[in-house]
Amino acid sequence: MTSIQIGVSLALIVLVGCMIAASWRVFFGKTAIDRLQAVDLVTTILTAIVALLGVVQNSPLLIDLGIAFAAFSFVGTLAVARFIREGKVF
Repeated sequence: MTSIQIGVSLALIVLVGCMIAASWRVFFGKTAIDRLQAVDLVTTILTAIVALLGVVQNSPLLIDLGIAFAAFSFVGTLAVARFIREGKVF
């Protein structure tokens, strides 16, 4: 294995560890805002994992998928935050 492959493997391990910790906060968060922030963090980490895999596999499709997932995650976070604050989505 080259040093780049080792670095990518370590980055993936760290990202998965961070996702596990954030997922714990999703299920055991004290307030709805804590849970929403944790869900946003999980989706951000998942986007980073997809983008990293796209770079490693030299797949533009995975990069595009990561960008689309980030956009949907952003819109979803805004919708849930507005629902928590005002009780309506639209």
